[in-house]
Amino acid sequence: MNTVFHCLRGPVIRTLVLKDWQLFEKQLAAYVGAGLLALALMGLAKGWSFYLGSLMLIIVMVAASCFAVSTALINERKEKTLALVMSLPVTPFDFYLAKLVGNLITFGVPFTVLTAGAVAVVLWTPLPDGLLTLVLLLAGHLLLAFCVSLAVAMRVESEGWNIFAMVGSSVLINPLLMALGQIPAIASHWSGPEVVWSWQAVAILAGQLGLGLALLVHTGWQHLRKPAFY
Repeated sequence: MNTVFHCLRGPVIRTLVLKDWQLFEKQLAAYVGAGLLALALMGLAKGWSFYLGSLMLIIVMVAASCFAVSTALINERKEKTLALVMSLPVTPFDFYLAKLVGNLITFGVPFTVLTAGAVAVVLWTPLPDGLLTLVLLLAGHLLLAFCVSLAVAMRVESEGWNIFAMVGSSVLINPLLMALGQIPAIASHWSGPEVVWSWQAVAILAGQLGLGLALLVHTGWQHLRKPAFY
């Protein structure tokens, strides 16, 4: 086990992660600020404000996801900074771990703050508590979309395919809402005063989290087997 941790070169990985965070912390603060404004609109519990706030919150979280992946991976390739990383004592798997942890922190901080805020708004304002399942299923989709984008960016160097993955996984939000609305065991409780978790809702959320984790593990396995960066 000690040999494994030695091979991961922890200090170098931590340095790369810290570098990404320091480069993007101001932009992430802006995303969180915009998300908090969206939550404030939702909390007014008016028809127009809830719609506007919900739409704004989704846009902010999608933008944060795309920002995390594009700035830390796609732009890095375009600016040819990988050569600098290759000069450090790191393996392809070290690089993968650094980018994985860096992206999870870069996206995970605003995602966690805004998702927790959305849960609080639903439970502590006049909005029906039944909306909580919808909030968490949408959050699960956004997290899965981020994992898809990150996995593709780590595996495929084509900028076009990376953009397709980011946009394609995000625009599926509307079809998801339509599909959820066709499941009475889920949609019928959205306007109710209680949070009801049907087996369908639990299965969808578990599938989103499981698939996202499987994508990242598979990508990590591929990098573990690579003898070189190219």
